[in-house]
Amino acid sequence: MGTTAEVGEVPPLGLCTFLAPRAWGPCCQPGFLTSPPPAVRHPGRRRVLLRMLGGRVRLLQAVDTEHTVDSVEWCPLEGCRHLLACGTYQLRKPEDQPADPESKSGLDVDEPQIRFGRLYLYSFNEDSSSCPLVEVQRRDTSAILDMKWCHIAVAGHALLGVAEAAGSIELLRLVRSEQNSYTLQPFSRFALEKQCLALSLDWSTGKAGRAGDQPLKIISSDSSGQLHLLQAYQAGPGMQAVGTWQAHHFEAWAAAFDYWQTEVVYSGGDDGLLKGWDTRTPGTPVFTSRRHSMGVCSIQSSPHCENVLATGSYDEHVLLWDTRSVKQPLADVPMQGGVWRLKWHPFHHHLLLAACMHGGFTIFNCQKAIEENQEVLPVTLSYTLPNSLVYGVDWSWLYFRRLPQTHPSFCLGSSPGSDPGGKTADPVCSLKDAAQSSAPCFERLADADGEGGTKHQSGGKLKTPLQPFAEDKDGGWLHASGVQICERGHSLEAADSDVSLVATCSFYDHVLHLWKWENS
Repeated sequence: MGTTAEVGEVPPLGLCTFLAPRAWGPCCQPGFLTSPPPAVRHPGRRRVLLRMLGGRVRLLQAVDTEHTVDSVEWCPLEGCRHLLACGTYQLRKPEDQPADPESKSGLDVDEPQIRFGRLYLYSFNEDSSSCPLVEVQRRDTSAILDMKWCHIAVAGHALLGVAEAAGSIELLRLVRSEQNSYTLQPFSRFALEKQCLALSLDWSTGKAGRAGDQPLKIISSDSSGQLHLLQAYQAGPGMQAVGTWQAHHFEAWAAAFDYWQTEVVYSGGDDGLLKGWDTRTPGTPVFTSRRHSMGVCSIQSSPHCENVLATGSYDEHVLLWDTRSVKQPLADVPMQGGVWRLKWHPFHHHLLLAACMHGGFTIFNCQKAIEENQEVLPVTLSYTLPNSLVYGVDWSWLYFRRLPQTHPSFCLGSSPGSDPGGKTADPVCSLKDAAQSSAPCFERLADADGEGGTKHQSGGKLKTPLQPFAEDKDGGWLHASGVQICERGHSLEAADSDVSLVATCSFYDHVLHLWKWENS
């Protein structure tokens, strides 16, 4: 558990390998969710200097998800922003399956491995100081490779789109019960193609101020290199295909809308190419970029700054683009691992969060690169989780607000943070022996360099198990710090722009982490 490749050797196949291995080439070793090979650099590529700033992160909770986990998504809709979805991907080997009594050998060697997953729904409850995430639902599914919440309500409900290994896009609607609890229920499903895996999806609703008469669209990519443009019905369940086209020769790891021009989509593939497409004439790409030297596996259009696009790759670089001119990126940011997810902060326009596989997760500020074209990019936090691969990251849409000398409260409008009947998500140390746990255990906080707090002792044992912070014992970490958490509906002018909640998930050790990040 938690194995990684040594420099120069082929990384171990991940639990999610789904294709016969190809020859080791210029792109990443195929085998989804593996530690990438050593990065190949472009000799003429312009590098951005990284400047470390004094940020810190506190681990609020670590949850054992039981299965390997690769996706976390906070709900963006007001009244539901305390809800967090978490998706897992598990591969069951043929020998793990019950033997076929009609088979002479008891094992059908031609039977493919089974990919299965589980979808968790958690509610953030600040009144539960030691375990603020409360599990309200778990739902067994096909293996999950990507998830995205729609940014608007559809037929009166929040919708979660799920890209499944079964080759389908499933929409789940959020239903609130009379007991004030929440469940995700099937709403619609669309099968993409036979013999493929759905690898990613994105909604066309990412930018605030979207016109109500615009069609509700989904772009998805699959393991055969195709893109699928779907339209979701807004009055009720159902999706219809708008177009399908071959975009890449190998796996199309990522597909994303340009939130400012939703006729335009972007795709990244295991062939190392980043492409732009006009969905009205999808036969030929608008552009093709070879600036990444390995598979392009993460793309996100900025919801705040028009013409700004971020892409990440197995080559351990984040590129920032002005989409009006894609010959040269605005910035080229070296990471410490392959970049599987990129997330712009929902409110603070220039903050970008990256899931960097074996390099942990990184937060950096893109303002000077975007506005002034400067070659200095401040990194506010870079934290490496030991013995794990970080594949999922997301910012919470809740925000902190400093209080005067009064008692704080949980500002979620009509939606309290707790769900009656919900089960508190146990800290990982209560689910695993400390000697077996690969989750980071530290008492207080980590500085920007990723060091600090309790260290691992020899033999894998921990000096101190995961425990609440000292102030938790006296009534809650929020109460001691004099802050409250609020929805977007409250004035952001009163928000503390330096404090955010972040969720991350790591693959081999199957742990979901909840962090409080402070940018000093």
